[in-house]
Amino acid sequence: MSKLCDLCGKGSARANHVSHSKRRVPRRQHPNLQPLLIDGEKQKVCSSCRRTASKKA
Repeated sequence: MSKLCDLCGKGSARANHVSHSKRRVPRRQHPNLQPLLIDGEKQKVCSSCRRTASKKA
């Protein structure tokens, strides 16, 4: 399953999980993808694109 937005192409970002002792462990931040019907096609769209699409409609 791809972690990319079908409209804007937003993908995963790399970040660090920082514990109380300030040790850093690499992790991934995935976009908030949600299914949305656009022109009869089911697409995976990030929440910011979904919000913008509802404003235009």
